[in-house]
Amino acid sequence: MNMNEIKPKVSIVGAGPGDIELLTIKGLKALQTADVVLYDALVAEEMLDYAPNDSLKVFVGKRAGHHAFQQEEINLMIVQYAFTHGHVVRLKGGDPFVFGRGHEELSFADSFPIETVIIPGISSCISVPELQKVPLTRRGVNESFWVLTATTKSGSLSSDIALAAQSTATAVILMGMRKISKIAAAFSYYGKENTPVLVIQNGSRDNERFVLGNVKNIAEKVKEEGLGAPGIIIIGEVVKLHPSLNFIKEKIDVKHEK
Repeated sequence: MNMNEIKPKVSIVGAGPGDIELLTIKGLKALQTADVVLYDALVAEEMLDYAPNDSLKVFVGKRAGHHAFQQEEINLMIVQYAFTHGHVVRLKGGDPFVFGRGHEELSFADSFPIETVIIPGISSCISVPELQKVPLTRRGVNESFWVLTATTKSGSLSSDIALAAQSTATAVILMGMRKISKIAAAFSYYGKENTPVLVIQNGSRDNERFVLGNVKNIAEKVKEEGLGAPGIIIIGEVVKLHPSLNFIKEKIDVKHEK
């Protein structure tokens, strides 16, 4: 293709929680017209089959604590490929604006004469517990939910964890598997030792695994079962609605009927 014929475009696409069938139709259409796909570690590689055979596929994610590229390098790659190849699809796990640095990439691309498009994805913070049939809110049980990252830019435990522990809201904690003992300690400090917890690894995928417990024993249970990242931690009374705890659900339903 003549360089003068290239029309630079960047689509920042949410790939969903992992199951390739949870990619949106709009995301699929973007992949089908991609000249370049820059994809993350949490994206199922089978999803790349939707892109044209002659498109360039570049892994730019993080695995086992190792970054393939720094964020500044990824930003630059997005723009460079747009000018040299045309349509760049930046494929990101979950939703690109939920702890996904999608807006950082958008801001950088928007500083150049490039068409940019955002295609939301199904966020793992909602869909993964939902696939386990656990609602984040339930009438008569709770009134809200918080979505938090456990790990700050510096690597320390987020101070928002302590705030969530003082609330009656469901807490959905991402990037917290390595800090689950500290998270449990924070909730225990505020008298939540018996609050139920659900931990899900590889949510929505064929190798999904989960552990149920409460704040005081969940760290040990996760260790015993060998669960690790990527995982999501859900803390709150709604966890009692998990199908394996149906007797709790029946009690709640009866209370509503009275």
